[in-house]
Amino acid sequence: MSYLELLKLGSPEGVVVLSALVVLSISLVSKRAAACAFVAALGIVIAIAAVLFLPRNETLFGGMLVISPLTSLFKIICLALAFFTILLTQAEKAPRHPGEYLALVLLATVGLMLLVGSEELLMIFIGLELLGLSLYVMAAFDKSDVRSAEAGLKYFLFGSTSSAFTLFGISLIYGISGTTGLDAISQRLATTMVQPLLAVGIVMTLVGFAFKIAAAPFHLWAPDAYQGAPVASAAFIASGSKVASFVVLGKIVLIGFAPVHGSAGWHAMAAGWSPVLAALAALSIVLGNLVALAQSNVRRLLAYSAVAHAGYTLIGFVAGGRDGFSAALFYITVYAVTLVGAFGVAGVVRGETGGDDFSNFAGLVSRSPLLAGCMAIFMLSLAGIPPLAGFFGKFYLFSAALHAGANQGLLWLVALGLAGSFVSLYYYLLVLKAIFVDAPSLAAAKSIERIPSQLLQQATVTLLAAAVVFLGVMPNALTSRILAAIP
Repeated sequence: MSYLELLKLGSPEGVVVLSALVVLSISLVSKRAAACAFVAALGIVIAIAAVLFLPRNETLFGGMLVISPLTSLFKIICLALAFFTILLTQAEKAPRHPGEYLALVLLATVGLMLLVGSEELLMIFIGLELLGLSLYVMAAFDKSDVRSAEAGLKYFLFGSTSSAFTLFGISLIYGISGTTGLDAISQRLATTMVQPLLAVGIVMTLVGFAFKIAAAPFHLWAPDAYQGAPVASAAFIASGSKVASFVVLGKIVLIGFAPVHGSAGWHAMAAGWSPVLAALAALSIVLGNLVALAQSNVRRLLAYSAVAHAGYTLIGFVAGGRDGFSAALFYITVYAVTLVGAFGVAGVVRGETGGDDFSNFAGLVSRSPLLAGCMAIFMLSLAGIPPLAGFFGKFYLFSAALHAGANQGLLWLVALGLAGSFVSLYYYLLVLKAIFVDAPSLAAAKSIERIPSQLLQQATVTLLAAAVVFLGVMPNALTSRILAAIP
């Protein structure tokens, strides 16, 4: 293969990297945040166009770069989430160094694309580190807020611990199997017994990814990171990194750690690992929903609900097969879009009132009916109320689990998920109560009069709310593409 062909296949990642360098160059001569944001958003759009021109199937360097309908689809999804994150950078006060901040967003996006587009453990680890290092700095970027520094430090400590687990697990897997390619690992497992050391490596790798997806009991970094980080940073941590991490976890669990005789592909997970993920899913659903009941800060509430949603998504992995994996991917995509919108509303409210507690949301309907309506859509979708996208996502997940379990073996997990959804409805309604029922305090009302709302953020949030409604009414627009992309 010539360098020109290699450059073409890697053009989406190259465009995003080049955009980051251009943004940094602009920031040297101009501190205008709008100019940097325009260049960053334009780079994302060009990268999406480059993905559309990629060949349908191509594998380079033993799986280090894989181009397939699935990888192309989720590269576009990750790029779209990064695009909306860039639009939300104006939700709070502009960062002191907007060029550097947007460059970090773009570099984190490259990490997402490497994660999604690889089936080789070492390249996956490189993508994880590029993503993680960018997100650590983004979480601590607001130097005027001590909570941002705390969020960045805790995220860094837990993230570095998860990276250590992942790398140690990869080294053990390589030592036993002699390869780091997922297809090759699957073939080795099909012909050899699973040795104890290999099992330890697999468990350590799964633990590392459990940190990334904030599954209980590896979620302790999430509440402080979601609450203390700048709004755009928290939105990207909660959306883009979750989508990419679940895609990679699905590849590892359903390709590398699921031995089959014959050709490798997406198939049911090895029976020994289903109880492990089922236990993670159950604990995440129970702990996330119960602790969220006690929260009075919207962003902290969303963090604990994210733990529960990680548990719901893991149900699709426990179910296994094409249906289970496609249900998990649809659900995490819908969740990511919804959460970016919810953080967008929180950013506008924080910019107007100086906080994002329930009291800051009080009376939002009287001063911005549009934002109040959009937040209602996001909260009700997260709760799983029809006809919004969150309802169909849960229905798809639970249906896949019921059809996959022999003799309804996963009925208990589905029942637990339904119970968790009923509990979550209560604390999501608490947010809506503050918005539509509670009256704002006098101090909040005065601060709102001094700071007008921003049109760009309202338009962005409205577009995301429309996407949530559209995917609820016509879910086949996304589910059919995901199913067609899974071989």
